[in-house]
Amino acid sequence: MQYASLSADKVIGLKKKATKARAAILKSTTLAKSGHPGGSMSSIDILLTIYEMMNINKDNYQSEGRDRILVSHGHISPAVYSALSLNGFFDIDEFVSQFRLAGSIYEGHIERSVPGVEWGTGNLGQGLSAGCGFALASKIKKVPYNVVVLMGDGEQQKGQLSEARRFAVKYGLSNLIGIVDYNKLQIGGSIKKVMPQNIKEEYQADGWDVFEIDGHSFEEIGEALIKALNSDKPALILANTVMGKGVSFMENKEGYHGAAISEEQLVTALEELGCENDFERYKKLRKEAKLTAEHTVENIPLPSLNTGNPIVYDKPLDNRSAWGNALADIAKINSKEPYSPLVVLDCDLQGSVKTADFEKQVPENFIQCGIMEHHTISMGGTLSVEGLQTFFAGFGVFGVDETYNQHRLNDINKANLKLVVTHVGLDVGEDGKTHQCLDYLGLMRNIYGFKSIIPVCPNQTDRATRYIANKEGGYLLAMGRSKVSIITKEDGTPYYDENYKYEYGKADLIREGTDGALLVMGSVGAKGLEVVEKLREKGIKLQLWAVSAPTAMDKEFLSKVASTGKIFTYEDHNVNTGLGSLVAEKLVEYELQSKLVKLGVADYALSGNAEEVYKYAGLSVEQVMEKIKKFY
Repeated sequence: MQYASLSADKVIGLKKKATKARAAILKSTTLAKSGHPGGSMSSIDILLTIYEMMNINKDNYQSEGRDRILVSHGHISPAVYSALSLNGFFDIDEFVSQFRLAGSIYEGHIERSVPGVEWGTGNLGQGLSAGCGFALASKIKKVPYNVVVLMGDGEQQKGQLSEARRFAVKYGLSNLIGIVDYNKLQIGGSIKKVMPQNIKEEYQADGWDVFEIDGHSFEEIGEALIKALNSDKPALILANTVMGKGVSFMENKEGYHGAAISEEQLVTALEELGCENDFERYKKLRKEAKLTAEHTVENIPLPSLNTGNPIVYDKPLDNRSAWGNALADIAKINSKEPYSPLVVLDCDLQGSVKTADFEKQVPENFIQCGIMEHHTISMGGTLSVEGLQTFFAGFGVFGVDETYNQHRLNDINKANLKLVVTHVGLDVGEDGKTHQCLDYLGLMRNIYGFKSIIPVCPNQTDRATRYIANKEGGYLLAMGRSKVSIITKEDGTPYYDENYKYEYGKADLIREGTDGALLVMGSVGAKGLEVVEKLREKGIKLQLWAVSAPTAMDKEFLSKVASTGKIFTYEDHNVNTGLGSLVAEKLVEYELQSKLVKLGVADYALSGNAEEVYKYAGLSVEQVMEKIKKFY
């Protein structure tokens, strides 16, 4: 697409729009008695120019070839809503009257439910990473478009921005443009006082083209956009602006960063802008508002993949190898023109998380991000809404613990990211406390849209991998490090054989019993089977259940185990937030009664051989047996 410079008539039109937008910003925030008018007024000229020049409008904002406009500092929502409404995306009166009104789509920070908003933001520092995801998707899918990310200057202090800058240069994202609203003020005052930074030099040092301009000159903004679009590198426009621009008593005052002006001040401000004071009309509209807009989000549909035939293992194997084998198999089957719909994101761990075979099958879709998990998770979120089945593979402490906030924002945006983590639990052994991820389920169960799967053996891991490869939404697939024994039937053949089909939420009855029920997940599955078999020799016959989806346990299953009178949960997860705690909650919810004994990790463990670490934690096979025997 050809991008044209701004004509004199268009500049005149933009100036008129900017005045109307500033009035809308002030009316909406004063009506809501909250909001961020200062930065909204410093950035509005930039936003209006972007929507004038880029390939995005009220008619094509859902088309795949549109340009993507992201606003990283989502608190300038009044500016975003003003720019979109003045370009016909929705009615300006609806936005002004319903801003920050409970139930309205015009929330305090921008959300994808608003027409024209590509990505919901507010957690500063993540927007450029999200922009990288959209820009990378354009290259993978061979659908040409450009991505513009507007950011605040204060958020440039965030470390994730440096991760995104480096990634954009490595992958040649010349279709990515960043713009910084450089008003030089943040909540605590001058950015030089709060945290000095060298924005221009930092971007240049990482290999970006940088163009510094007057962010209130439509001509300069337009010229800079043309230069950035013609650059063969990622480009940054550093736009010098004035907080509160357009109203003299607000200009260069950090107090208006996050505080609305009063109704009395609004009168003065509207007079200075030369705009109608129809505030009473907006008060009436707000009072009478009928909130009919739905908070819906639509992604580009994920492809329907051929997930192949399951592999049946009959010898001990680590679950992570089973995941890697299944992934490579799916990739081989679904390599197609013009592109493969599978993408794998790695953070310098491909040998450990077993994604090397995928890289051999689809090297162009194996994205090596280096040790930059925060950026990678955020970027993966936007990749996953572009119709690409996107997997992040990493260690549990990095993929879950370190990046929780990024997952939370992805979930708010209805992302489809598949989070595959290895090295969870005590099984990590020698790596010690910092790497023994004991809280992966406890954390991810807090994120409403995520489903968690913790398989007990390689065969179940294979089936679970093929299952999530064809699913929408966020999934956690968590595994340990070491080889584990194959879970078998009574006759010694694999329980998860060629006839087994994975069903999310369904617990698997591995052994029958009448004296109680032992529930296991993850790496202790084989240990649980050993416990049950040895207790049988002592005359104690326990049921053994593999619970791969602890957050989805239903009443029918729990009624069966509660009817035995004794439930034991066995896990190498934090005992306070894992399988046992979920069982306790569900028993109360379903009004079921049973003795419950939770066997899990009560404190940080030691560094040492995995079996020694289990013993230290009181979770060896022999120790678990002795703890259970006390109840008989």
